[in-house]
Amino acid sequence: MFTFKKYMNKNTFSKLAIYAVVIGIFWMKMSYIQSNIFSLKVENTNEAFILAFNPLSSILLIFGLGILLAGRKGMFVSYILGSILLYVNILFYREYNDFITIPMLNQVANLADLGGSITTILSPTDVFLFVDVLIAAFLLFYLKPDRLTRFMPKRREGFILAVIAIPLFLANLAWAETERTDLLERTFDRNMLVKYIGLINYHVYDAVLQGKTEMTKTLADSNELVPVINYLNENKTPDSDRLEGVAEGKNVIAISLESTQTFVVDNTLHGEELTPYFNDLKEEGIYFDNFYHQVKQGRTSDSEFLLANSMYPLNRGAVFFTHSENEYKGMPGLLSDNGYFTNVMHANDKTFWNRNVTYESLGYDDFFSKEDYTITPEESFGWGYLDEYFFSDSLEKMKQMDKPFYSKLITLTNHYPFDLPEDKKLIEEGETNSGTLNRYFQTIRYQDEALKQFIEEFKQSELYDNTILVIYGDHFGISENHQKAMGQYLDKEINDFEQFQLQRVPMLIYGEGIEAEKNHTVGGQIDLRPTITNLLGIEDPNPVQFGRDLLDEDRRQFMITRDGDFASEEYVGIQGVCYDRETGEKVESDACSEGFEKAQEELQMSDDVIYGDLLRYLDETEMIEKETTKEE
Repeated sequence: MFTFKKYMNKNTFSKLAIYAVVIGIFWMKMSYIQSNIFSLKVENTNEAFILAFNPLSSILLIFGLGILLAGRKGMFVSYILGSILLYVNILFYREYNDFITIPMLNQVANLADLGGSITTILSPTDVFLFVDVLIAAFLLFYLKPDRLTRFMPKRREGFILAVIAIPLFLANLAWAETERTDLLERTFDRNMLVKYIGLINYHVYDAVLQGKTEMTKTLADSNELVPVINYLNENKTPDSDRLEGVAEGKNVIAISLESTQTFVVDNTLHGEELTPYFNDLKEEGIYFDNFYHQVKQGRTSDSEFLLANSMYPLNRGAVFFTHSENEYKGMPGLLSDNGYFTNVMHANDKTFWNRNVTYESLGYDDFFSKEDYTITPEESFGWGYLDEYFFSDSLEKMKQMDKPFYSKLITLTNHYPFDLPEDKKLIEEGETNSGTLNRYFQTIRYQDEALKQFIEEFKQSELYDNTILVIYGDHFGISENHQKAMGQYLDKEINDFEQFQLQRVPMLIYGEGIEAEKNHTVGGQIDLRPTITNLLGIEDPNPVQFGRDLLDEDRRQFMITRDGDFASEEYVGIQGVCYDRETGEKVESDACSEGFEKAQEELQMSDDVIYGDLLRYLDETEMIEKETTKEE
């Protein structure tokens, strides 16, 4: 029979002391990583104490489970797995300023193409993040043989640790909610969740969310689509007559410029323009200078999803992986139904970002991938086919296509870690404290030269008179981890407002018959589909679209990011803080309250459609609405 008196002896005290030291070491390690490696923006003393306290419940949980299942060996396995989890998040955070989600694990197939990027984000000093593992091994295993049996942990100790973790987490959550109410509802802000509940607890919560989303599609029905359609109908503006059908029957070439941000346009380095050709080209078409990317973890694939569907990407993972086989009413399918040959041209593996599956769901007729190009070693570098050769070969393919066609070209060269062959460097590196930003200037300059070659060849081809170009940046190239370097280059402090403004990407509509103008409307990638279909004069029957025609003078000027932030004609709302969009000065938060509510409402509705695969019920829902109208 167990008694506390029998349990507490010299060996027990020794064992518990070792437990305490091992737990303490991991606690210090996790606290250091959360406080010094992740940019969690602790704003007051209370938050600092929460950040220091929040690792404890998760440590007791994983170590308790380890002891419960396999004694001290289990505890050591928990230590190793916990350390690996922390380190993988460190690598991911260095590149994306974000934390891994379970849906992201479905994208491990992409890792085969990430070799150069991964080696760039590794650091020789990372080895010191694992020194504590050796110390833990010494404490748990370097014992005299005659003491091994006396040290063997009793499984009840693991159970007690795991149980203690529960009230500790509840205390942590209650404490955190003194700073941020309804914390667990803020799944769009992973930095905030990690700051308040800790990294490991965040991953546990992410697993709970994943289980919930898996059930959503199974339990979904057509009734869930009705309020989405009603909302969009209520907020819909009449179709714009401006430039409607100006490109009717014409070919469309949409060029997705990898990692291209607006700050490089009309800007210089060492007295030389970074994008000299684009600077001139934008004066010949309709250029949008307040156009934002709206991607999240799916990056380029998210920008493709926005373009094709005029819906928001997911906050966790990439739609191209998690919901690739949903039923969509994509723009490629719509154009195909209207006589267009729709295709994507991207000199990468077909399976990268699961494109070979998702493109079929979106309605593309063809996909020209790496296997469709003849790529020599001299024409390839880093991520693959250099842009100048990719553009040239793609143009030749388009010349042979059935007309009219819709081609989406995705460039590669201006991709992290932004390396180039020496003979392709047309400008000297930057001189900031960030090697990433310094190299970025060179790949941007090269991309501009490759674009020049393509456009000039295009102008000389028979396609020119009967084709419009839509050229846009797909997502940011320089993350907020390089704010100091960006401040050095731009000669200003990069605060939250400036960082938000850096998410603007170039957007240009160009072609014969398109009159030049600079358009200041606030918009984003979600607005591309209705803009293109309006130019082509094609009626789009899909009611589930959140974008607005960028050329409509009466359009709602409102752009929502996947984080729940927004930009309107007057304001920018960032994480509950309101700014004047013109001056960048903070204003009363009430001015942005409606915008934040609208952002959350739309993001939730878009998520509901994707998670529930609700577009499969679209025809059925329209029938219900018609029957309801007749009855009335």
